[in-house]
Amino acid sequence: MTADWFYPFPPLIEGTVLKRYKRFFVDIELETGQVIVAHCPNTGPMTGVYHVGGRALVSYNSNPKRKLAYTWELAEVCDTVPTWAGVNTARPNRVVKSLLEARQIPELGDYTSIRPEVRYGGDGKSRIDFVISGEDTALTTYVEVKNTTWAKGTLALFPDTVTTRGQKHLRELAALVPETQAAMLYFISRGDCTDFAPGDETDPTYGLLLREAIAKGVKVLPCRFEVTPAGLRYLGLANLRLN
Repeated sequence: MTADWFYPFPPLIEGTVLKRYKRFFVDIELETGQVIVAHCPNTGPMTGVYHVGGRALVSYNSNPKRKLAYTWELAEVCDTVPTWAGVNTARPNRVVKSLLEARQIPELGDYTSIRPEVRYGGDGKSRIDFVISGEDTALTTYVEVKNTTWAKGTLALFPDTVTTRGQKHLRELAALVPETQAAMLYFISRGDCTDFAPGDETDPTYGLLLREAIAKGVKVLPCRFEVTPAGLRYLGLANLRLN
């Protein structure tokens, strides 16, 4: 891992969160006083991240085909010190692809091929975020990515609500080993967390399945990121806490 790896954001505009509604919409007042309707690319409860009156950063896209020109990208959280947290759940996969291409996650070993969105699972209806492989097919690894922003102090937690989809992903990953390798990558989209644990409080079944998956050989990679208005810097792995 190189210390200078950095993923830049597009230019961001600051504002204040007024109201989130219908899952995908958020009213934000910009510093100019203009109130905009921005796309909220996060369908979850956004526990600890969504705050009326909180600072927000949005990106702007002038494409006339877009229904909403603005996208909510970052929200300020204050569990320890004021910290920016990533809101856009579409961005982690782009960042991880860049990380994989730059060979920044040594825990995944050597590989020569990176394939996104590969069908897998018993019913063939699921898609894994990435499949990486080398000349030796035994080194093939299936990688699932989960955006993580809920925290208690410096402990990042996932999930922040019951996730039957997430439970399904864990079962499917566990079913892959030992014939091939599998990894669950938790994208900790805030720089104030040094540790990671499953969100047993919100979804005890998920926590149980994660521990079972680890016992079967699934790798868990809680990846830390420093988040600033300029972009993301990879900080390495957080400490995994299972007790």
